Amino acid sequence: MYIINSKKFVQEKLEYIKNGFSAYVESPEIANLIKKEIQILKLDVYEDATDIGFWFIPNKD
Repeated sequence: MYIINSKKFVQEKLEYIKNGFSAYVESPEIANLIKKEIQILKLDVYEDATDIGFWFIPNKD
C-alpha cells in the first residue's frame, strides 16, 4: 500500500498541465487542490467532472 503526499501529487499533475498534457484524478479533494492552483497560476484549463473522476485539459491557443 502506498501513501501519496497530496501536495507532491498535485504539483506533479500541475506539471503535466503546464506542459500541455491532460491530468486525471479520482479524488474530489485532490481535484479541489488542483483547481485552486490553476486559479492562482491563471492557467487556461478545461475541467471535465464525471461520475468517476476529474479531467483537467489545457486549452490550446
